[in-house]
Amino acid sequence: MRKAFLLTLLGFIMAVFASTSCENNPPANGRTDTETSGEVTIATDESLHPIIQELIDDFEFKYPKAKINLLDTTENRGFELIRDMKTCLFFTTRPLKDSEVAYLKTKNQLPESFPIGYDALSFIINPNNPDSCITVNDIKRILNGDITKWSEAYPGSKLGNFDVVFDNKESATLHYVVDSILDGKPINNPNVTAAKTSAEVIEYVHNTPNAIGVIGSNWLNDKNDTTNLTFINKIRVMSVTTRETATPQNSWKPYAGYLLDGRYPFARTLYAIVVDPPRKLPYSFANYITKPVGQKIILRSGLLPYRGDIVINYVNVKK
Repeated sequence: MRKAFLLTLLGFIMAVFASTSCENNPPANGRTDTETSGEVTIATDESLHPIIQELIDDFEFKYPKAKINLLDTTENRGFELIRDMKTCLFFTTRPLKDSEVAYLKTKNQLPESFPIGYDALSFIINPNNPDSCITVNDIKRILNGDITKWSEAYPGSKLGNFDVVFDNKESATLHYVVDSILDGKPINNPNVTAAKTSAEVIEYVHNTPNAIGVIGSNWLNDKNDTTNLTFINKIRVMSVTTRETATPQNSWKPYAGYLLDGRYPFARTLYAIVVDPPRKLPYSFANYITKPVGQKIILRSGLLPYRGDIVINYVNVKK
């Protein structure tokens, strides 16, 4: 009896020791994160930085043991990081292509891509520029190089040539313009340049009277305004219309409500690209964004959440 007891006790001690040893040794892939703890680095197309960083801040506040580092990059580079399995999570404005899914499966990975919300492709001008309404057709003509001077779209303008600036030549912003506005045709305006970041676009437009900046709307909200109805005052946000002539009455700014009802024509879907089969911290964070709390943060930031019932109330204001 005593011998059996000693053998049982010895077995129990060895099991505890083995369990402790496994916990102290990191897994073979080097990852020690869980669903709500640990440290990982994820990537985003730079044009989406403000909203993704805000979501990270909220997630880390709720889960203090989690640390998520955000790497700003281009859309092209972000998909390379996913393909080479150098990150498990990437945010951009298109889902994985069938060919990209097939490639990852050859590496025994299980990729997922799902929408998290919408922002808008926005056009910004110098705050002193009075010509703030523009048609979709004129935007196409400017980007195609069919018109190169402000006076060709706005008779009487003395601003000279359009000076069009993007955030980056490999960004999701530029790809959206080519794919969704120009129907796959290249940008031919000789006065189009690319900065390196969205912040540089804002600064350039602020200092350049004849500039038009092309930028994601999540960079533009005034964080001091909880109604999300004002934009940063360094620039002026253009109102866009699908009509033949743009007027203040038929043109719309990139507010979430106008993305929802379709009046603003350049809404783009934001996607989480996840390659995290263990479903640890990267997957947990991406999934968190799709839940009500994450979707509320997106709405609070002036963007349009992907999930949830949103009701627009129209109010007639009488002077």
